[in-house]
This record gives sequence, C-alpha cells and structure tokens, in this order.
Amino acid sequence: MVEVKNLVKNYGGKEALKNISFSVKEGEVLGFLGPNGAGKSTTMNIITGYLSSNSGTVTIDGNEILENPIKAKSKIGYLPETPPLYPDMTVKSYLSFMFDLKKVKLPKEEHIKNVCTLVKISDVYDRVIKNLSKGYKQRVGLAQALLGDPPVLILDEPTVGLDPKQIIEIRTLIKNLGKKHTIILSSHVLPEIQAICDRIVVINNGSIIADDTTSNLAGNINKNYRLILQVEGDREKVRPVLTSIEKIKKVSNGRKVEPGIFEYTIETDKSVETRREIFNSLANASFPILLMKNFETNLEDIFLKLTKETTTLNEKEPKLSDSTSNTNEEEKNECNN
Repeated sequence: MVEVKNLVKNYGGKEALKNISFSVKEGEVLGFLGPNGAGKSTTMNIITGYLSSNSGTVTIDGNEILENPIKAKSKIGYLPETPPLYPDMTVKSYLSFMFDLKKVKLPKEEHIKNVCTLVKISDVYDRVIKNLSKGYKQRVGLAQALLGDPPVLILDEPTVGLDPKQIIEIRTLIKNLGKKHTIILSSHVLPEIQAICDRIVVINNGSIIADDTTSNLAGNINKNYRLILQVEGDREKVRPVLTSIEKIKKVSNGRKVEPGIFEYTIETDKSVETRREIFNSLANASFPILLMKNFETNLEDIFLKLTKETTTLNEKEPKLSDSTSNTNEEEKNECNN
C-alpha cells in the first residue's frame, strides 16, 4: 500500500535522510519512531508530498507521489502534529470546506456527520473552532483526515492534548481504523505505539535502525532470560543462596523495597528453567518469596537501547554482577542502608 524506496534528503550540506526504505502493507498499523532530529518528520512530509526528496521514490497504492501527485494524495488522510485548522470557522463550515477542497465524491452531509460521530465531535458541530479545547481541536483535525475515507492515514501525535479518557477512545478508534486502513502513526508516547501498532520502524541520524514487531525487537535486545524476585530476608544471606544455583548466570545486588524485603534480578540462558530450583533453595533456607515474575522489556527500553541514549536498557534495574563474584564494596555499602 505504501512503498518508500531509497529516500535521500539533504538540507544544504547536511544529509537528513540516508537511503531510507520501508513498506507498509494494506491494513497494517505502523509505528514510526525517532528522537528529535532523526529525520522522522522529514520522512513523513515526503510521504505526504509536502516535501520532495533529492532521490528515491514514495508510492501510495501504486501511485508515485511526484509523478502522479493528485491521485497519490487523494489516497492519504494526514493529521500533522499541529492540526491545519481555521480558527474562525465553525466545525461544520471547516469540514464542509475541507470536503470540497479534497473533492470527495461521497454524499456530503451524511459523510461529514458519520465522521463527526466516529471521532465524537457531534456536540461541537456548530461551535467556532477557536473556542474549542485543545482536545476537541485535535479531534477536528482527525476528522478532516478521515474525509473521503482514504485508504492510508498518516497520523503525527494524534493524542496530543487529550485527557486520559479521550486518549483511550482515540487509541481504540485508531485500532479499529487499522482494520480497513493502512496507518502510519508517529508518537512520543511509547506505550501508545506499543498498544496500537502491528510493527515498528525506528529511525536515527537519518537511517532506519530497526524494523520489526515489538516482541521481536525485545527478543533481539534480551539475549538472556530475566526473572524478578522479591524475597524477605537478610540480603547478605539471601544473595549467596541465589548465586549458588549453577544455572543462574547473574544476580543483582538486591534493591531494598521495604524493611527486610529486597528485589533481585536473575539472569539465565533463555533455554534454562530455574524457577523451581529458586523456590526450593529459598524455601529450604527459610526465605519467603513474595513476588516472582518475568522481566518484560517495554518499548521505552527498546527505543533507548536502539538509539543509544545515555540511559541504558537496565536503567530501572539494579546493576547485575556475576554470580561467582564475591560481594564487593558497593554491595557492603548498600547493605548498611
């Protein structure tokens, strides 16, 4: 449905995009991520035809964006980060104007009312846009993107300014739209991308550094299996019990979560099962396990790791040390806290 091939874009002497290529299938919801200055907005602007590339092509449903711009753009519904609204118009007059501008062939009044119902702005239909809240303005912007029922939707930060209830509603709407639309979604709210998108493309320094599902990206980052434990007992006595289990590769120093209770991160090979041994060893030593769960890598961890930010994948975890090593000076200091 959307085919991006070998995009190159230069701003003066700076190469903003370096041979970018990816595709989005019909009915797929793609998350497009990147830190500020990575080339994300440039790529999206080229896809929509707002900018031209120095080289490379963008094809929308078989139509190249520069060779056949009118037909290609008619397939796209675009919501930029700042919605293109006319503040002195009413919602009704604005959507009517956009309907005519896009030369939509559907029954006008019925189609506009259906779109308003879909994004839940029917109650402000006759109000002036400048008097609306930021959340409602965002919804009006989404409504104009949906006019004409385009097969491709490009949404840049679609939930900016919405309250938590509205965010859930828009997420649900986007997920439902993904059943019959191809969607490219950009957002800085990473849990939003994780909840909505089928696949993720990450761009950094003008190049694509990842293109896969969240679960596959997490698997590539985590070469080992991790388990989180909360155990009641003296840390200086609990940790040696854990490090004595041969299958365990690493054990964290133990983070104090409340008096007498410490949290440990256990690392093993993915193919190794250690939960029963951990339970039996701690039970025999009379140390109750209060929590045992798998460590789940979220999209924030993946993003930070891929883009090589100063924060590492294990930022939220205690530092891991080899199970065979003796307790170091850092651990002794922690035990005295």
